[in-house]
Amino acid sequence: MSDVLVLYYSRYGATESLAREVCRGVDSVKGMSARLRTVPAVSTVAETTADAIPYSGPPYVTADDLAECSGIVMGSPTRFGNMSSALKYFIDSTGGAWMKGTLVGKPAGVFTSTSSLHGGSETTLLTMAIPLLHHGMIYVGLPYSETTLSTTTSGGSVYGATHVTWSRSPDTLSDDEKTLAVALGKRVAAIAQKLEA
Repeated sequence: MSDVLVLYYSRYGATESLAREVCRGVDSVKGMSARLRTVPAVSTVAETTADAIPYSGPPYVTADDLAECSGIVMGSPTRFGNMSSALKYFIDSTGGAWMKGTLVGKPAGVFTSTSSLHGGSETTLLTMAIPLLHHGMIYVGLPYSETTLSTTTSGGSVYGATHVTWSRSPDTLSDDEKTLAVALGKRVAAIAQKLEA
């Protein structure tokens, strides 16, 4: 089995729900397995640190996860058209992996959630892609052969999977959002598998 790292930060559950759908897509590719990881919140108090193990949910990501994965699908809630500070804080700590070329040639996809349709989801997807491209990763989006992309009235983009909360419960994904998140996970896993061969 080869792992695809599904790395996310979620404050209210929407991005985590997308991450779990991405995992379903990865796991649907024979011989591939999703490795779900998160990052701790960033504290506004400089002296505060997070526990080494989260109280609940998946473990925190480590440098070993980056080295051992065959690809990455990374997700964050939208924060003014950009990724969350928690995810950015982790990405900013990956200089050692960059120096070693740990992620060079591996496929990467991205996903995000926002509270409104024009809440910056596409700019968030693109800004999350930038550090992955600096790492030498191969960016994987969603092609229009995913027919749901042409008919959705909720989330979804050629740049990656998205979720729009509107006034719904944050972790209530539409069927289209689920379909596209699964498709993204499946696509990254299938490409990772081909690249490994």
